Amino acid sequence: MNRSTRPFDPRRPAAPVGRRHRSAGDTLRRWWIASVHLQMADTRAQSTVEYALVLLGAAAVALALIAWVTRSDAVGRLFDAVIGRVLRQAG
Repeated sequence: MNRSTRPFDPRRPAAPVGRRHRSAGDTLRRWWIASVHLQMADTRAQSTVEYALVLLGAAAVALALIAWVTRSDAVGRLFDAVIGRVLRQAG
């Protein structure tokens, strides 16, 4: 990769002698592009963390619901009531 096409890195040493002098506008433009790339990477990482937390929360709610259903007879009674109503209306 040509050194002039790489993203701006403020830690990279200055251009060697004999290379063209970069204007302040060129340097500012390169810095702006690099900062936008870094912000986009931070945003993608933040979104990934948020999705992971949402999935963990949904899993916790699902486990709590499963624990409640297995300890109570609410689902069985609900099922019996629905089937009983369907059979009464059909017959």
